[in-house]
Amino acid sequence: MLKGIDPVLSPDLLKMLAEMGHDDTIVLADANFTAMSLAAGKPVLRLPGVGMARALRAVGSVLPWASDVACPVACMHVCGKAAGYRSEVQREALAVLAHEGLHDGQAQAVERFAFYDRVRSAYGTVVTGELQPWSNFLLRKGVLGEALRA
Repeated sequence: MLKGIDPVLSPDLLKMLAEMGHDDTIVLADANFTAMSLAAGKPVLRLPGVGMARALRAVGSVLPWASDVACPVACMHVCGKAAGYRSEVQREALAVLAHEGLHDGQAQAVERFAFYDRVRSAYGTVVTGELQPWSNFLLRKGVLGEALRA
């Protein structure tokens, strides 16, 4: 155990997050997600029994958000629902992300197949134990650093 590190962040997950560079994306997926085929050849980790809000809280505690894009977070749009619809899990997840400094306007809903295309270029995927379908997120990493020196 490490002091101040959320215990949900396994050594492998911490390694994945640390290896990611600026603007790399990580997928946090529900238990139904087709991770092994969509993320073929890329790291896939599992957090069985861990819901999406809990996983996002853990990852959000250490991941800097990309500030060079309007929406560093994307969620999968729930098929068959009107634009702007958010499931209960998505609303809970966005509340967690708000606690980590993101506001709802920085999270974009992405149509299912467009979401899959973005997963293929992601750095890695974390499959949670979340059982509600459509509970999939893309998180884009930012930078930590000092302000530019004149």
